[in-house]
Amino acid sequence: MTSAFLRRVNKTLRAVIADEVAHLKDPGLGFITITAVDTAPDLRNARVYYSVLGDGEQAQATAHALERAKPHVRSQVGRRVRLKYLPDLRFEADRAIEHGMRIEQLLAQIHEQEETG
Repeated sequence: MTSAFLRRVNKTLRAVIADEVAHLKDPGLGFITITAVDTAPDLRNARVYYSVLGDGEQAQATAHALERAKPHVRSQVGRRVRLKYLPDLRFEADRAIEHGMRIEQLLAQIHEQEETG
């Protein structure tokens, strides 16, 4: 499969999954954003990356809520997106924002040390 095809599939899946997650009524679900989807070339598996606003406890509650909602979200994806296979969804926390904040913090420390040293 071409990478252009997979990019379109990933974009479509991200939009559909984000829409479905926005309509979930689980009280454990925090303020969540679906950041990306990475579908395997055989279309059988898809990693769904998300970020959640809150502390570690809220992130863990959201992870559990997404696992509970996975069958519902997957069935809705099957209804709304026509693919050869309905991919198995695996939700994973997107750590890019945390990494970016850590890098900014380290750069600020370096800058501060240069000014004082």
